[in-house]
This record gives sequence, C-alpha cells and structure tokens, in this order.
Amino acid sequence: MATTNTGLGGDASVPGERVHTGPEGPDQDEGQRPGEAKRLSRGRIVARRFARNKTALAGLVGYALLVLVALVGPLLLPWGYKDIDQEAFLRPPSDSHPLGTTQAGKDVLALTIEGLRKSMMIGLGVAVLQTVVAATIGSFAAYFGRWFERIALWVIDLLLVVPAFLFIAIIMTQSGGGGSSVPRLIFLLVLFGWMLSARVVRSMTLGIKNLEYVTAARYMGVRAPVIVFRHIIPNISSLLIIDATLAVASAVLGETSLSFFGFGVQAPETSLGTLIAEGQSVASTYPWIFLAPATALTLMLVFINFVGDGLRDALDPSSKSGGTA
Repeated sequence: MATTNTGLGGDASVPGERVHTGPEGPDQDEGQRPGEAKRLSRGRIVARRFARNKTALAGLVGYALLVLVALVGPLLLPWGYKDIDQEAFLRPPSDSHPLGTTQAGKDVLALTIEGLRKSMMIGLGVAVLQTVVAATIGSFAAYFGRWFERIALWVIDLLLVVPAFLFIAIIMTQSGGGGSSVPRLIFLLVLFGWMLSARVVRSMTLGIKNLEYVTAARYMGVRAPVIVFRHIIPNISSLLIIDATLAVASAVLGETSLSFFGFGVQAPETSLGTLIAEGQSVASTYPWIFLAPATALTLMLVFINFVGDGLRDALDPSSKSGGTA
C-alpha cells in the first residue's frame, strides 16, 4: 500500500488518496512490478471521488436529462411554444396538452421546455464568460502588480458597490429595440458578476506566482501572457471549475428574477422567469400554468448545486465525502 501526492496542477494523485494493488490485482498495468502502487492521473482520481458521491451523480444525471429534454423536446411535441390552440384556452392537463394551456391558448409543456432551453443557454453562457473574465483579470492583476493591480482592484471595488439589478433593469428597458434580448442580458449579467471570482483568483495567484516553475519560466524569457495562461491558470483550475458550475445557478436565478419583473428576456421570447411571472397571478385558480416552470426551475437549480458540491468535494483533497481512490 502506497500513497502518492500531487500539486495543484500535477498528474499524480491527490494527497491522502491510496491505490491498492496486489501481485495479481485487477488494476495492475502490464509491465508493472508486483506490489507497486499504480499512479493515477489527477483526472481519474477526481472522477472516482465524484462517482462515489451519490448525490452528485444524481445531480449530474438529472441535469443531463433536463438538457436532453430542452434539446429534443421541441422536436417531439405536436405543439410549438408559439402555436395557439383556438379551442383550448386555460384548459387543464389533457391528452392533447399534457400540462394544460395558458390564457392565450398556448401549450404549457412547449412553453416550459422553451423557457428551460433559454434559461439554460443564459446560465451556461454567463458562467463561461464570467469565469474567463474573472480568471484573466484576477490572474493578470496579481502577476503584474503595481499600477495594473491598483486599477483592477479599483474597478472591482467600484462595480461591487453598483446596484447591479437596478442598472441591468434600466439598460434592458432602454435598449428594448429590435433583435434578441438574450445576448444583451448575458452581456450585462457578465459585466456585473465577475468581480468576486476575480478577487479569489487574484488571491490564489499571489500564492503561485513566486513558485519555482513560474520563476524559472520568467528567467527563461517566457512572455507574461504565456506564463499566466500556461502555468498559473491551470493550477487554479479546480477553483475555476467549481466557480463556473455554481455560476450557472447564480446566472439562472438572476435571469429569472429580472424576467419575473419584466426586465429580462423580452417577448416574443420566453424563459422560466417570464412563465413564472405569467402564472403567479392565476396560481390559485389555474395552478398548472405556474407549477410547470416553477418545478423546472427548482429541479435545475437543485441539480446544479448537487453537481457543484460534488465537484468541490472531489477536487478538495482534504474532503472525506468522496472517500479514497
């Protein structure tokens, strides 16, 4: 029995992980001497720890099913989310409309699937862009220091005190011209959502930039952007993965809140927030209009948080939730 250790970005095992191999163990590689410990890559160890977390696996499977429904659902339904059934206004669930219809005669199931697709698109788009912006600004601020760091911190502190919801609502209202409202909403959510992550990235970069391999690369004449993107950011990838996962839930909540008050996704497009806003006024008399998008939103957020918690435990060597490799 042996223990193998790794750094933040290495390919060896996570500290505390033990890989048991015997003379005839099933995991023994060809050519490996009997009794030797098999070296596993960091990715395989993280995958094993994640797979042992049943809650995280349930969240991953559940979210994957929601993505599948959002992608394939519209192709299988007889009704589109813009179609109107002239003979079914405010009808309860039936064979032709499994989740009922709205005041306008639109199929609630088709609307919910389209809203789910739109909310997922916004959540994933915001999470990816926000993580890229935070990682770039935070790492460059810590690496260069001096005036660059002072300007970056000043911008971060300024944006942190700005009432983001109010600004986004005003901008979305004033720019409500032609074209899709989704790209504008994604841009604004990213603009007002990267600052806290950038501060964390900066703090972690301060502890990495003076390590031996970074100093060696600097003395070898490697350009600063190459050092940051090749040597620093990969070593904080664990944080970025977790941050991006949880940012999906945060972005979906932000979009839903804005759309609920009429400042997010604009008609004729729809999202879970607009559907919940439409259904809440008749929730007591026609509950199916409200329950369908509310249930979809709740399930999506729960699944994302399950996956985020599982990734955090799998990537954290000190966590005991994932067991040993």
